[in-house]
Amino acid sequence: MGQHFDPITIEILWRRLISIVDEADSAVSRTAFSSLLRDAHDYTCMFTDRKGRELAQGSFATPGQSGAMALGIKKLVTQIPENSYHPGDVYITNDPWALAGHLNDVCVFSPIFHQEKLTAFTACVFHHSDIGGRVSSDNHDVYEDGLFIPLVKLYDGDRINQSVVEMIKWNVRTPDEVIGDIRSQIAANHVCAEKISQMLDEYRLEGLDDLADEIISRTEKSMREAILKVPDGVYRAEGIVEQGKGKGDIVIKAAVHVKKSDIMVDLEGSSPQVDWGGNVVFNFTYAYVFMAMKSMFDPDIPNNDGCTAPISMRAPLGSVVNCKFPAAVAARMQIGHFITEIIYRAMADVLPDRVIAGSGGTPANMNVLYGRHGDGRPWHSVRIRGGGMGASARADGNYVYIFPANGANTPVEILESDTPLIVEKRELLIDSGGIGRMKGGLGRRMVLRIPDDSYAPLPPVNLGIQSGRHQYAPEGLFGGGQGAKAAFLVNGEPGNPYGLSQLKPGDLVTIDAAGGGGYGDPLERDVERVEGDVREGYVSLEAAEKDYGVIIDSATGLADQEATLKMRETLRG
Repeated sequence: MGQHFDPITIEILWRRLISIVDEADSAVSRTAFSSLLRDAHDYTCMFTDRKGRELAQGSFATPGQSGAMALGIKKLVTQIPENSYHPGDVYITNDPWALAGHLNDVCVFSPIFHQEKLTAFTACVFHHSDIGGRVSSDNHDVYEDGLFIPLVKLYDGDRINQSVVEMIKWNVRTPDEVIGDIRSQIAANHVCAEKISQMLDEYRLEGLDDLADEIISRTEKSMREAILKVPDGVYRAEGIVEQGKGKGDIVIKAAVHVKKSDIMVDLEGSSPQVDWGGNVVFNFTYAYVFMAMKSMFDPDIPNNDGCTAPISMRAPLGSVVNCKFPAAVAARMQIGHFITEIIYRAMADVLPDRVIAGSGGTPANMNVLYGRHGDGRPWHSVRIRGGGMGASARADGNYVYIFPANGANTPVEILESDTPLIVEKRELLIDSGGIGRMKGGLGRRMVLRIPDDSYAPLPPVNLGIQSGRHQYAPEGLFGGGQGAKAAFLVNGEPGNPYGLSQLKPGDLVTIDAAGGGGYGDPLERDVERVEGDVREGYVSLEAAEKDYGVIIDSATGLADQEATLKMRETLRG
């Protein structure tokens, strides 16, 4: 008979497990070398039971990584015989098809032993700024994407495999940073292992098996109870994702089958895989299907293996949402991030108060910058920026938000300290949020200058962009308007937002992120909200009148109520 836990104890232990992962997460922020990790938080820590079932993840985990890890780690840890694991072992891989979908996401995992018995596994995936290769969205296969690390031992017991370290060092541009970040991953796993062992001693538990069964079963029950409230049926939607110039659009089709407490998402009919880096592996696609379902049905319960039990997915092999090796996958977020939005669209009519409109941060705008200082030293930097988030039934969209991924906008000061580049401007874009009863979040503009110093001239700077929304604006819902489109300019002229650009000293680069879509009829927006939007500089006087029917006195900042009533009647007519 397994051990049973009363409700209070189970809650205490569950929260304790999450706090352990959060402590490991904090260790990363203190020890990571790359600002992409330290400041933008593009990493995920988690641990599983000894069967590989996810038990807890960091509170600030990234959905694309955590959802893919929940599938991937379970397969990885069980393909190695249990008696092959030993205390001190550390494994490493960045196989896109095994884990999070592109080579930059490197996974380090370790077995956890307690009282000389295998008890659990701890793992973390870091998005490394540099993994070598041709840093561009328009790669043609995974060999151009960078260094592919199969599943290998980094530590055998307490002995480091120096050959693996050397292999990595000689295939990246900034080896000190990359190896430093891998050591940060190992440190995070050490923290997790130590704290779990302390918890087991404190509560006199022999292992985690019984606790894992209890947590996972309770979570699954909660998720299924939420799904049961939705009528059985098949809910459909499709979306178009842009490609580069001269290439046809990508179509993603989704049919959400709800039957009692089970959901199956069928992506049959989605476009075949493409000849550039936007291809998405099964795990990463599932991660954003799961993200949509979790956020709609049971957003508050912590993530673990029980959350995924009711949700399955079918995706045709060889399609853009389940690509085959050796497809290029470096820019998988340019397509993968749209999965959540399309699932929301499919469920909008049946769950109108639990979805959001299209977001300008879908996909997140990732800028990969690298080059050399005037003295020849290499530098390499990745910046992930958000756009305006889509509005919901209850709230305006957040401004400059990375969604559906999770991350932070890196401060200007960090970019300028890490690189020789100069940020001339970073600002919100007025009127860029889609109009609606709830307004879409504003997009943002960043202007970069490549210094032109005649005493220490810079070599050309390489800029690889992964982005979207340049051709198709984020859609609104239920009468809400579109957000503003994205833009990429070099010296005031349109540049290539889908590949690699080489910039010269003196060049000025403008990157505009799209605004979020609006929700509901804009003529139903509270007049006081429109006054506040104008006062804060989010909406212009002209847009307040034209789009919202609100006549505002520029001197007082207050609406003329009678004129506004007449204008709205006219616009409705």
